[in-house]
Amino acid sequence: LPALFKQELQNTEAEEGSTATLRCELTKPKAPVEWRKGVTTLYPGLKYEMKQQGSTAELVIYDLELDDS
Repeated sequence: LPALFKQELQNTEAEEGSTATLRCELTKPKAPVEWRKGVTTLYPGLKYEMKQQGSTAELVIYDLELDDS
């Protein structure tokens, strides 16, 4: 069976230059997660950090800019 969202992403507000963390919970632990902004796939680097522990997946966005909304 495919992994489904137990808890979907929630809207998050943060100030420019700060850090935001987006979090979701899946029905399957360690299910592969692909983070996207529209049609663009996001990859780890200086701007983005992806974390996953059990069924919880997180995306950390550093140095927020208006384009990150």
